[in-house]
Amino acid sequence: MLATGALALGLVLIVEGLIYALAPGIVDRMLEAMRAMPHETRRLMGLAAIAAGLALVWIAKSLGA
Repeated sequence: MLATGALALGLVLIVEGLIYALAPGIVDRMLEAMRAMPHETRRLMGLAAIAAGLALVWIAKSLGA
């Protein structure tokens, strides 16, 4: 279980690092757009990301991963 968690965290860091390394300008524009959003919208986006992540984990587990 700990190995799976470490693997998942490592993959997240790789993907996030690639985004910052390959497209820093896009990241800047995205952050500016997010600053302009109301807090409630950002909160709902975060909750949607959590729900999508949970669904993905559930699907992967049910497929035997």
